[in-house]
Amino acid sequence: MHTAPFLPSRRLMLCSLTAVAAAALIACGGSDDNTAPADLAGSSATLAVLSTTDLHFNIRSYDYFKLADDPSYGFERTATLIRTARTEFANTLLVDNGDTIQGTALADNQAQVSPLPCNQQLAMYKAMAVLKYDAGTLGNHEFNYGLPFLNQVLGGGLNVAGVDATQKCAGAGLPMALANVVSVKSGQPLVAPYQIVERTLSATDKDGKPVTLPIKVGVIGFTTPGILNWDKRWVEGKLRIDGAVESAKKYVPELRAKGADVVVALLHGGLDASPYQPTMENPGLHLAQVPGIDALVMGHQHGVFPDRGANPGYKQPGVDNAAGTVQGVPAVMPSSWGKALGVIALKLKWDGKAWAIDKGATKVEARSTVTGKDAAGKTTYVAADAAVAAAVQAEHQAAIAYVKTPIGNTDFRMSTLLADVGDPGAIQLVNQAQQDYVSRYIQANLPQYASLPVLSVSAPFKSGFQGPVDYTDVAAGPLAINSAADLYLYPNTVYAVKVNGAQIKDWLEAATQRFNQIDPAKTAPQQLISSFPGYNHDMFTSPDVQYEVDVTQAKGSRIKNLTYKGQPMGAAQDFVIATNNYRAISGKGFLPVLDGSSTIYASPDANRDVVISYIKAHPQVTRAANGSARSWRLAKTPTAGKVLFSAGPGALGVAQAAGLTNIALEQADDGTGRSVYSIDLGK
Repeated sequence: MHTAPFLPSRRLMLCSLTAVAAAALIACGGSDDNTAPADLAGSSATLAVLSTTDLHFNIRSYDYFKLADDPSYGFERTATLIRTARTEFANTLLVDNGDTIQGTALADNQAQVSPLPCNQQLAMYKAMAVLKYDAGTLGNHEFNYGLPFLNQVLGGGLNVAGVDATQKCAGAGLPMALANVVSVKSGQPLVAPYQIVERTLSATDKDGKPVTLPIKVGVIGFTTPGILNWDKRWVEGKLRIDGAVESAKKYVPELRAKGADVVVALLHGGLDASPYQPTMENPGLHLAQVPGIDALVMGHQHGVFPDRGANPGYKQPGVDNAAGTVQGVPAVMPSSWGKALGVIALKLKWDGKAWAIDKGATKVEARSTVTGKDAAGKTTYVAADAAVAAAVQAEHQAAIAYVKTPIGNTDFRMSTLLADVGDPGAIQLVNQAQQDYVSRYIQANLPQYASLPVLSVSAPFKSGFQGPVDYTDVAAGPLAINSAADLYLYPNTVYAVKVNGAQIKDWLEAATQRFNQIDPAKTAPQQLISSFPGYNHDMFTSPDVQYEVDVTQAKGSRIKNLTYKGQPMGAAQDFVIATNNYRAISGKGFLPVLDGSSTIYASPDANRDVVISYIKAHPQVTRAANGSARSWRLAKTPTAGKVLFSAGPGALGVAQAAGLTNIALEQADDGTGRSVYSIDLGK
């Protein structure tokens, strides 16, 4: 287990060589003057738990879709924050909270295109090794490439069906802890449920003199049960995922019994005020109430906590952004993609036998890589750590070569800048690829469904959540692999579901939660787009399907004039819809039957690969054939005041090319780098 961030005294180092570690630390004492730890009652120390989460293989500050640097994210910048924190705090523990090995073209290249040899370390873990992590856990995306790949990159030893547990590979280079994922084959946790890190703290005695004292830190991990649905094809019948609370109640007492002075919980999940269920995705509020947990690192939601701004993202009962606590427990969620570093500075008091946490003196923050703005008003960031870039330079260049592979041409700019208001430019091609793929499969293999119409839905996966450049934006001209990866961000797989017209209407109603309800009589400006994620804004882009969205109506009553081939869509008429595995299996919030029960085909092929294959088969992509079919429109409703929405800069050109004549620029920069536009709903 790595020990570099803590530097024990020379006496303790010599002593630990001559006896069992824990006993030696107690026997030898914590200072160079032979004072026993019991005589150092009243001493204090600070242990800074440093954390990353949802890195998603963003090692470099580089956008492989746009083949351009992007300083707004990247682990190479988080690394700078880590090094700074280590100069600030004498005692640090560095942990990672999962969703680490998937998310970029570099990840896909190593997992699927040019598979990583067993004797080589995954590039993400190579980069993390530069900073010498102490422990980590697994997120849901660790399972995206299957259990054999996960076994390989973790170094082997996963005793689970379909995996060679005897395989020995390079490994992650940091110990993993995951308490709530169990191998069905063995009945045991897939990886160790927890890790105990034994260290020596630099402390101060009651007289202000420097001393050293031993500590045991327990690190326990939990991930989201959604894996059983999202990666069903890899894990069904092989894994069981227990509730985080139940698993914590089982293993935290074990940690304490083994002498853990401090317990840090790594939860690949966030905050949800719903009543607790073992299957819930974000159980942070409930996990924090389990006795014995001293600090909580959260993730999965790609949010920031604590958020001490005017309108924090998390404000459920039990959440204290000012104190940085959840149910009184120091907690942090450090954004995603390497954009922040979590810091929980635990203030510790030694009573002669054990450590106690002074919660009143403990400080929590999510340190952003943003440093401010320059003289021109442009956002500035901490410098990148050169050692991180150097560690993965060969892999980085290989990924660039991969994404440059040419596959076609387009005569128009395919963008999601205005997908929320009706431009199908970057959505239609995805829908066409999915529809073609499912149609051909049904005709060849599923004759019982051969007479049903096949349609497709997709969503603007990149819709500004991560900032002003977080939009699909493929320039006119040559199309390469990176273009297709930009069109379809996630490594989902194609699924087909059978639903009827009434269910399609309900599905679309759920998707229109993307919009706020607009009061047409209100004279003050109103925001069109809600906090409902853009990746859930499912839409058709086909001349066969037409409908209007009336945003003046309440949620659930917005879809108007839904037709199929010019006729009202029959409530009982059956259709096959091409979608992805997440929606087909975990879409109960859209439609009850999107729980797997309506699935007629679970493809092994990734949506992204299907899009790539479609472009290769139809290399000449045109606006007329692939980017102009608007299935839906916002219903015409004149409003007394302006209706506003934010998007990336430069969207007016996209609007003009798409025939959206009711869009106007209101503000070039809203303070986040986005521009503010108005839409005239009366046109």
